Amino acid sequence: MTASIARRRRRGLTRFLVAGPLLTVGALTGVPAAHAAAADDIRVNEVVTTGDVNDSIELYNKGTATIDVSGWILKDDDNSSKYKIASGTTLAPGAYRAFDVHGKFGLGSDDEARLYLADGTTLVDGFAWSGHSDPSWSRCPDGTGAFGEAALTLGAPNDCDTGGGGATPVAWPGSGTVATADASDVFGEDLSGLYQEGSVLWGAQNSGKLWRLVRDGSGGWTPDTSGGWSSGKTLRFPGGSGSPDSEGVTFTGSGSDGGAFVASERNGDASGTSRLSVLRYDVTPGGSTLTSSREWNLTSDLPSTGSNLGLEGITWIPDTYLSGAGFKDATTGSAYDPARYGAHSGGVFFVGVEGTGTIYGYVLADSGAYTRVASLSSGLSAVMELQWEPQAARLWAVCDDTCDGLHRTLKVDASGTFTTSAVYGRPSGMPDYNNEGFAPAGSDECVAGSKPVYWSDDSNDGGHALRKGTITC
Repeated sequence: MTASIARRRRRGLTRFLVAGPLLTVGALTGVPAAHAAAADDIRVNEVVTTGDVNDSIELYNKGTATIDVSGWILKDDDNSSKYKIASGTTLAPGAYRAFDVHGKFGLGSDDEARLYLADGTTLVDGFAWSGHSDPSWSRCPDGTGAFGEAALTLGAPNDCDTGGGGATPVAWPGSGTVATADASDVFGEDLSGLYQEGSVLWGAQNSGKLWRLVRDGSGGWTPDTSGGWSSGKTLRFPGGSGSPDSEGVTFTGSGSDGGAFVASERNGDASGTSRLSVLRYDVTPGGSTLTSSREWNLTSDLPSTGSNLGLEGITWIPDTYLSGAGFKDATTGSAYDPARYGAHSGGVFFVGVEGTGTIYGYVLADSGAYTRVASLSSGLSAVMELQWEPQAARLWAVCDDTCDGLHRTLKVDASGTFTTSAVYGRPSGMPDYNNEGFAPAGSDECVAGSKPVYWSDDSNDGGHALRKGTITC
C-alpha cells in the first residue's frame, strides 16, 4: 500500500461485546420446507464497516449441502439499498464468502446487514449493531454463535480464540537496537516486500519496480550497479503492458534460477480495479525492464477488496516441509499430497491480503492453473509481509503501523493447520514506522545465537527505507 494513503490505527479491542440485537429470523415462510431448511443454513457470519478498509458482509454455510445463493439480496437498514449476489454463486458446506457492498451502499456506525432470498422480501438472516466494527463484527462459533469484536478474517474462519488478535505481544526476540541499512534517499517512498537470498537482498517497490541490492561493506545494502540494476528494474505484465503494483517478492528453492515471484494487487495504469496476481520474472536478462513470463490472476478466487488493499505479502514453503509436517489440504480435507497437482514449483505460495488480514495458500501450476489449498487468519487486522523462515520452521506474518508493528509467527499444529505460535512487538528501539517489508537472514549468518533481520519502511521516514536489527536463531 502506498504511503500516500492515510495511516489507519486501530482502537483497542474489547473482545466479543454485544453490538446490538441479533435480528431473530424464524422459519422462512412462503418457501417449500426443503428449500427453507437449506436456506436457513446460510448465515451472516462477519461484518466489516470500517469504510476506509471496506464495507463487507460475509456469508457462511453451516449445513451439509452446497447451496446456490445466486440472486440473493444483501441490504443494510434501508430497503432501497440492494446488492444482488452474482449468478452462479454457491456455498459449499463449511464455506465462507465475503461480499464488498460499498459500491451499492455503505455500512454505517448504527446499521444492519440483512440477507434475503432472491424475491427480496424473504429474510434469511441479519445482524444489527450500534458502533463501527473494530475491525470486525464476527460470529463465534462460526454460523451459530453471538457476534462480537474480533480480527478481520473475511473468507476464512472467524478468530474465536479470545487470545487471538487481542493477544498481548511479548518482547522482540533479539536486540532492541535498530539502525539504518541504506544511504539517504536511495529509494524514496513505497519500498515494500523484501527477500534475502544469500548475498543479495531483493526489494519490491509499489511503483512497479524490482531492486537487486548488494552489501555496502558497512552492514547495509546498496543497489547493484551491474546488469542494469542500478535504479531498479521496471516490471511489466505478460506481453509487456501495464505497471504491476508490486508489493511482495519471494523465490522458490531454485533461487534466482527459478525466477522472482512478485505479488501485485492491481495494474497501476488502472489503479481503481483490483488485479490480485502472482507474477513470475526471469531476473537474469540485462536492460532496465522485466516482462512477466507467467501471471496467476487470483482475483476471481478471492473475496473482493479495495483496489489498494489486496495482495501485500508472498512467501514460498517447500512441499517437503508441508508433507512432513502433516499439512492439511483445504481442497481435499486430507493430508497435502504434492503429486496431486502435477508440475509446479515444488512448494506452496502463501499470499497475505492487506484489507482482511487473511492468508491464502496456493499451488501455482507451471501451466498457469492454480489451486487454493489453505485459508487462514493471520490474527492481524492487516498483513503487509509474509516470510517463511526454514531454520525455525515458522511462517512470519507482519503488520505495519496499522497495528503498531506487530509480528506473528505461525506453525503447522497437530491438526495440520497453521496456527499462531508467538506474537511479538516491534523492537523497543524502532519507532512505529510504516514497515511493509521484513526479511530475516539465513542460518549461515548466525553468530552467538543471533542473526540480522531487515525491515523496509514504505514511508521512507527520515530519508531511509531500510533498517537492520537482530533476531535469535
